[in-house]
Amino acid sequence: AFLDLSGVHQVKGTWMATTTLPCTYMPSEDFTQQMLSWSIERDHRTSTIFRRDESGDHILLSQFRDRVSVPKHSPGNASLLIENLEMPDSGHYTCKVIWRSKNNSLVTKEVATTVKVVKVAVTKPVIRVGELGLVVPAGARTSLTCVASGSPPISYRWFRSTPGGKALLLSSQAELAWDSLQPSDAGKYYCEAENR
Repeated sequence: AFLDLSGVHQVKGTWMATTTLPCTYMPSEDFTQQMLSWSIERDHRTSTIFRRDESGDHILLSQFRDRVSVPKHSPGNASLLIENLEMPDSGHYTCKVIWRSKNNSLVTKEVATTVKVVKVAVTKPVIRVGELGLVVPAGARTSLTCVASGSPPISYRWFRSTPGGKALLLSSQAELAWDSLQPSDAGKYYCEAENR
C-alpha cells in the first residue's frame, strides 16, 4: 500500500556477523521524506540509534558508532545495516519515517522488528577442490579450500596424515595451495574449522 512501511517481525542475527533490519516503502512524487529514525527499546527504555534529517545522518548511541548505516541513494529503502553484532544489540527496534506532502501536511509511519542475537557453533567444514579436481597432473597448480559457517571469526587449520598416523599441521589459512604439485604431495588431507 501507498506510504506503508514494510519490515519483518523478527530478525535472528549471528553474533559478530552483519544483519539488515528491513524497512521499505514505495516512494511517491507527492511526498518527500523529511525524517527517518531507528530506535531501540531495552529494559523499558527507548533510545534513538540513528536519525537522518535535512542536516544529514546522525548516530546517537555510542555503542552503535561505526557499526550502523542506512542506504544513502536508494529512495524507499530505510533499512538498517548493523555490523559486528554484539549480544546487547538484542532488543525491539522501530523504524520511523516522516513525510511531508505537497500541501505541507506530515505523515508518520513506523514498523517494529525484534532482534535476537545468537551465538552459532561452527558447522562441519566442507572442502572445495580446485578446477582440476582431486586427481591432478604433476607440476600443476591447485588448491583446496575449507569452508564452514557459524559465528565469526572462524579459524581454519589444514593437516596431512603421514605414515604411522601422525597429523602434520600444514596451514592456518582457509586455503591450501600448491604452485607445482609433486607426486610426493599425494595423500590424505584434513581440514578443521573452529570458532569461539
